[in-house]
Amino acid sequence: MWHFVVSVRMRKANGPVYGVSRKKLGGESFSRCCSGKMGGCRAFRDSALLFVLLELSLVCCDITDGNAEHLKREHSLTKPYQGVGSSPSSQWDFSGSTLVTSSYVRLTPDERSKQGSIWNTVPCYLKDWEMHVQFKIHGSGKKSLHGDGIALWYTKDRLHSGPVFSNSAVFHGLAVFIDTYSNDDATDRSFPYISAMVNNGSVSYDHGKDGRSSELGGCSAEIRNRDHDTYLAIRYSKGRLTVMVDVDDKNEWNECIDIGGVRLPTGYFFGASAATGDLSDNHDIISMKLYQLMVEHTAEEENLDWTKIEPSVSLLKSPKDNIDDPTGNFRGTPLTGWKVFLLLLCALLGIVVCAVVGAVVFQRRQERNKRFY
Repeated sequence: MWHFVVSVRMRKANGPVYGVSRKKLGGESFSRCCSGKMGGCRAFRDSALLFVLLELSLVCCDITDGNAEHLKREHSLTKPYQGVGSSPSSQWDFSGSTLVTSSYVRLTPDERSKQGSIWNTVPCYLKDWEMHVQFKIHGSGKKSLHGDGIALWYTKDRLHSGPVFSNSAVFHGLAVFIDTYSNDDATDRSFPYISAMVNNGSVSYDHGKDGRSSELGGCSAEIRNRDHDTYLAIRYSKGRLTVMVDVDDKNEWNECIDIGGVRLPTGYFFGASAATGDLSDNHDIISMKLYQLMVEHTAEEENLDWTKIEPSVSLLKSPKDNIDDPTGNFRGTPLTGWKVFLLLLCALLGIVVCAVVGAVVFQRRQERNKRFY
């Protein structure tokens, strides 16, 4: 019996590879068609083969960097969640209020002051990878009466409890925050809000400001109490970090964060954590699937000891709206309406001053020239 798997993918210029559809295609429908007469099967097979050849001729130029994905089961958390527990052979360990069922891993129930996490016990030595997370945040709270959210981690240490979604505020590695509650009354963001942070242990995540001064980028996403599945993907490849979401049940990835110049070492651990305070929600992880991206590296990169890399980002400041750096270094703030008006007013005044000065200088030159006649 023949099976065809057709995966048509598109890639943005100088960016990561994106699939037209989030879910992979399979050969199940073709098998059903071939269960009938052999002649019909042969005709369908020929037409399907022709279709594949035509599609490949159209998109072969786009099938490049990182198109081959391989699921790494030792770093993946899927139903029925075998290998989860505290035994020496377990690949995932959990703590706090985490409850493992046959359908989901509930990090926190919809109750106050709960903290829970789940961590991979196997360090990841992949240079290029993509993590797909299926999650669900839901509860009885309405409008802003819910919190706090989920954090996804790729860090040097694991199972370190703390104030940031039940994990430590100071860490080495990468964190992606799915924040459902605004702690900063002065913020102009729309929550829930997704952001990313890379830390080398020198910065503490400012929970009171929702990590605004240290984020690399972010986006708003309506992810609470959805009737359909919600997904988030984190891709790290050749120094580029990309975060994508699928929360509208359109079966497509939408870009949330895309930033280059990111350096992450190998040998760190994947994990997820969540917390509630005075407000609460159910924070569920349905699955975490890690794919290895087959990407070519230079000989210099291959000979590098990736376990010794220090987590860093080449940008001196965040490209997003940040507050003043507490160390005294000014960081850019968003250009709101009145700031744009002041900027335009200053520019207009500058033009007027330059025109007046130019006119005065021209008039004096004219008077000087008349003296010679």
